Amino acid sequence: MPRAAAAGLHFPACPAPPRCCRPRREGAVRAKMAEGVLSPGVNLEAFSQAIAAIQALRSSVTRVFDCLKDGMRNKETLEGREKGFVAAFQESLHSVSRDLGELERLSNLVGKPSENHPLHNSGLLSLDPVQDKTPLYSQLLQAYKWSNKLQYHAGLASGLLNQQSLKRSANQMGVSAKRRPKAQPTTLVLPPQYVDDVINRIDRMFPEMSIQLSRPNGTSAMLLVTLGKVLKVIVVMRSLFIDRTIVKGYNENVYTDDGKLDIWSKSNYQVFQKVTDHATTALLHYQLPQMPDVVVRSFMTWLRSYIKLFQAPCQRCGKFLQDGLPPTWRDFRTLEAFHDTCRQ
Repeated sequence: MPRAAAAGLHFPACPAPPRCCRPRREGAVRAKMAEGVLSPGVNLEAFSQAIAAIQALRSSVTRVFDCLKDGMRNKETLEGREKGFVAAFQESLHSVSRDLGELERLSNLVGKPSENHPLHNSGLLSLDPVQDKTPLYSQLLQAYKWSNKLQYHAGLASGLLNQQSLKRSANQMGVSAKRRPKAQPTTLVLPPQYVDDVINRIDRMFPEMSIQLSRPNGTSAMLLVTLGKVLKVIVVMRSLFIDRTIVKGYNENVYTDDGKLDIWSKSNYQVFQKVTDHATTALLHYQLPQMPDVVVRSFMTWLRSYIKLFQAPCQRCGKFLQDGLPPTWRDFRTLEAFHDTCRQ
């Protein structure tokens, strides 16, 4: 069948044109065919109704599973429960069948969506009947979609990188041939007196928590936090930024043989190993580089919630122990206790 007839185009009968005019006429035919293939109409009203039908179908399917989940209830006799369950289940299935039929009816009225990709003359490639041998058109569509996604994600990455203060300008590269010292962020360079003042204020905020500050390796501070008679936490800081935390039991040794804080060895108890993992997660959650003192205070407030590590039940299951462990997770916002498997 000729391509013009297949596309629904009709031309009046005329004598055969000269050989020199055939390429021009064939080009016009292919252009009209491409226009007819790439821009069919779409029934927007049927499309909106189809979306509503999809939502209704999803609601009907949800009611079916809710009926199966609830089972036979609210009847005194077994026979009444069975009849009520069968009636409700049949009604839900009929509703699903009705909504599915309506969706199929509307899908036939929507029509074929038009191609919005500005491929210009390359859209003529879609007229090739042998897609398996020359799939150029589908490959062009995929390349166009991929380039759009790449441009979108590159824009997001550029916006995030522009927010960073560590950026070397082109003027600094061209002014001097010598390598200039790398400028450190101003938020990291804080005087030790300011750090000591912040730690002392936090120590006064929580009477059941004692904080010992030391600087064995220069200006970087190390904290030994004792929370009641429950646990001890070693906090390694870089200025007012917390780099590492190690949680150990109250009776465990936190010092090395030479009298320094042991910042590498883990606790001998699984419960405090779990709390160490959760504390590392809390460090990633509490992030505010512009206000590091607020971050430290928020972390210490979260850490203080472990004062009842062995006394608070899980807020989800209500049990004190699960697999031999107490609730070791504390919610970052409400500070409620959960087991590691119950917090999901």
